[in-house]
Amino acid sequence: MLTPPETEPLTPEDRTLMGPGPSEVHPRVLRVMSAPLVGHLDDSFIEIMNEVQDLLRYVFQTENQWAIPVSGTGSAAMEAAFANVVEPGDTVLVPTNGYFGGRMASMAERAGGEVAYVDAPWGEPLKPAVVEDAFHQHDPDIFGFVHAETSTGALQPNVPELTDIAHEHGAYVIADSVTSLGGVEFRVDEWDIDVAYSGAQKCLSCPPGASPLTLNDRTMEKVLNRDTEVRSWYLDLSLLEGYWGDDRSYHHTAPITNIYALREALQLVAEEGLEARWERHEAMATQLKQGLEALGLELNPEDEYWLPSLNAVRIPDGIDESALLSDMQADHNLEVASGLGDLEGEIIRIGCMGYSARTSNIELVLYALEDALRNQGYEP
Repeated sequence: MLTPPETEPLTPEDRTLMGPGPSEVHPRVLRVMSAPLVGHLDDSFIEIMNEVQDLLRYVFQTENQWAIPVSGTGSAAMEAAFANVVEPGDTVLVPTNGYFGGRMASMAERAGGEVAYVDAPWGEPLKPAVVEDAFHQHDPDIFGFVHAETSTGALQPNVPELTDIAHEHGAYVIADSVTSLGGVEFRVDEWDIDVAYSGAQKCLSCPPGASPLTLNDRTMEKVLNRDTEVRSWYLDLSLLEGYWGDDRSYHHTAPITNIYALREALQLVAEEGLEARWERHEAMATQLKQGLEALGLELNPEDEYWLPSLNAVRIPDGIDESALLSDMQADHNLEVASGLGDLEGEIIRIGCMGYSARTSNIELVLYALEDALRNQGYEP
């Protein structure tokens, strides 16, 4: 018989989280996670499900019937979007301007789609004229774009222009709002977005595990009338319809505690007010940006593409990125992150999201970063 391993009591580090996610969880969200469990088909839990869907409609700014939390992280919501909307043989147009455009491509291919690309350099948004040319060249059925690219700190402007182009060509639009929902202006209905997905652990300041997804009626009709079954049983929206639709019939055991947490996090957004929350994120990020400039540091994207919720800071010549991040964590118990993909080793990424986006945290980041830079001989 195997013997149990020797373990110590669980004592995770209590760090200040200012990376690209997760962000710090609001105390109210942590408290509600200790509430008693009920069954996933209990009448009281069904009422919570209804409230979560109503709150998601507010945060997404949509009247879509389909606004649900996918059981899983933001990548599960992303995969649910592509796995359900993309059918074998569909052409899917995705961007090349960041790490998560590449993930879109991978998911589209796994769903049986044929991937085409619309090009833009890392750290720059898609230009409408380039998107138009790509539509003429590839005639895609589905167009995916990243609203807030976590890998580059760049925000995609002119979203209505992109959706207009797609719809003029009869395509469906899938938008990644993982690093923008609840922190940066994002309007599903007004911008005519067909599908949008997000994560809970960024601007919503909630633990990962239940991830927002919304589809409009036009797209849901495509999903329900597919010629082939969705390759994922777990993420098949035609099956999830029974649980999150009117019937509330069994599909899987929902992550009940995560749904509690998401409801409380969304309630905090509603209490603050969505536009006020957008303004707070911009104000806190502006404070961070000004402090970085005072240290002689530059952001990666141009000012007009700056993403307040995720600040990509260029590393000065001669500075060791790994040592910089290690010093900030060891000396100040602070977490920020390195670059991804094409920008690995060239930037560090500082989040300014949700409950983390407050003055005391901004001041800590600037103090810790200056201290870590001085350790390597850098003088502002």
